[in-house]
Amino acid sequence: MDFLDYAFMQRALLAAVLVGITAPAVGIYLVQRRQALMGDGIGHVAMTGVGLGFLLSWSPVWMATLVSVLGAVLMELIRWYGKTRGDIALAMLFYGGMAGGVMFINLAPGGSNANLTSYLFGSLSTVSASDVTAICVLAAFVVLVTLGLRRQLFAVSQDEEFARVTGLPVRALNLLTAVTAAVTVTVAMRVVGLLLVSALMVVPVAAAQQLSRSFAATFAIAVAIGVTVTIGGTVTSYYQDVPPGATIVLLTIGAFILLTGLATPLARRRARAAAAAQPAPDPAECVIPASREADGPVGV
Repeated sequence: MDFLDYAFMQRALLAAVLVGITAPAVGIYLVQRRQALMGDGIGHVAMTGVGLGFLLSWSPVWMATLVSVLGAVLMELIRWYGKTRGDIALAMLFYGGMAGGVMFINLAPGGSNANLTSYLFGSLSTVSASDVTAICVLAAFVVLVTLGLRRQLFAVSQDEEFARVTGLPVRALNLLTAVTAAVTVTVAMRVVGLLLVSALMVVPVAAAQQLSRSFAATFAIAVAIGVTVTIGGTVTSYYQDVPPGATIVLLTIGAFILLTGLATPLARRRARAAAAAQPAPDPAECVIPASREADGPVGV
């Protein structure tokens, strides 16, 4: 536990715990909506915000939050109105975000692509006190939304038409989900990195679904997996001097493989137990064939 003696590790672990909570908390709604790669697209757009932060000498975290929120709203508008051209518009938005980030950071005084690396793949030593403050504020927003509006967000994620009929503001909730996903990306970028954050939003949820089909149980298990792998990846990266983002993602994939292996025999056992619990069918009764019945009573 000697790593706790260092201030940068204390900040990194706090950020890792917050990322482990928020990423699966938002990811479960994205998985339900079949938008698992939305976080990856927002991460591309957030690169422009990081580059603008360096160019304008402003906090890259807050600037990335602003730009990624605008990008998430634009993504939702394209989804609503884009129709057949929507995929092309989204591709331009994603790749334009990457190109903008590279361009702005190279235009910044003393800036280079090396400055962007820690935001793309995560870095422990560069998590500052101001970053932790921003991450705490943003994570609190994510937790309030994902827990406070869980019934409404779940209804919209499952069936938009049914949610609309029941009177829920579907478009407003879709926008809120997109904005929350954008905030989560910026929360996670200092630990996991913009290019890998989508995995932490999706894979823990997929792993939790191997054990449970209940939304509440899946939510809790996914968050537990997220916190475990982020702490484990952060500590491993300290001792082994490996990239934290890559370590966390590989641990997450390992957790998915492990839980899948455990869930398969468990599912078979449950199926056998359910089959054994079903009542046995009534014994077949003797039935007079239709041809004999039509001939009338059988003589002695």
